[in-house]
Amino acid sequence: MTSEGHGGVVPPGASTIVRVWIVPVDVDPDVAARCRSVLDESERARASAFLSGRDRQRFTIAHGAMRILAGRELATRPAALSWTPGPHGKPELAPPWSGLHTSLSHSGDLIAAAIAAGLPVGVDIQHLVPGLDAVGLAARFFPPDESGHVAAGRDASARAARFAQLWARKEAVVKAAGGRLWPNLRVAVRGRDVVSCAEPAGSYRVADVTTPAGYRAAVALTGPAPFALEAACWPGNGITGSSPRSRSPRAAGRGSAAAPGQAGGHTAARHRPAG
Repeated sequence: MTSEGHGGVVPPGASTIVRVWIVPVDVDPDVAARCRSVLDESERARASAFLSGRDRQRFTIAHGAMRILAGRELATRPAALSWTPGPHGKPELAPPWSGLHTSLSHSGDLIAAAIAAGLPVGVDIQHLVPGLDAVGLAARFFPPDESGHVAAGRDASARAARFAQLWARKEAVVKAAGGRLWPNLRVAVRGRDVVSCAEPAGSYRVADVTTPAGYRAAVALTGPAPFALEAACWPGNGITGSSPRSRSPRAAGRGSAAAPGQAGGHTAARHRPAG
């Protein structure tokens, strides 16, 4: 992946780092085995319940990778971690790791995993679907400015890309909020660094995330404050360069975070390809 942003310069007031990893569903057998090995009994049961082998693979890699990445942040065995439903139903890490926040998304053959410390985070990735009626859907669900933006795309591919990016931004905000998508589809997200969620009400800073061709993604963090954004591909060495520092639950609760992608506005983007 490549990054477009602010050259890795952390903006004034950015005290939180958000990391987003882009993960392929199709990984080497040893990586898939590692992902399976860290799942808990409930996750293994959920994976087994899928009728489609592809769906089982996607679930296993997504949840296994999330455990491995979160465990690395917390210097904790991935299999030891547990999640519980939060106030709005969004899964949250259980104590003593509750200072670290996570989010997962998948579409097509890719998974996006996000981690931040101290503040709830949401990530969403969208596969560009051939033949999608992007203009019709945008007119139905988006505010007029955004539906017009989608319709003004030079061709079907551009219109699909515009629709997917706006949808990913909305979903990322909703996931950070732990709310429902439908009441928030008409919330304006185009060209905005800070978005006001309708339900539950609140402000969220959102940024686009660099993805492979054929995909669009975004990440959102609770509150209007700027954050530094890092993007990487996994598996591999995660964020390359200096290794992510191990963080105790207490440190995570203070807001020293972690995750990867591309940022807009006053959010810094630092992309380091992994592995």
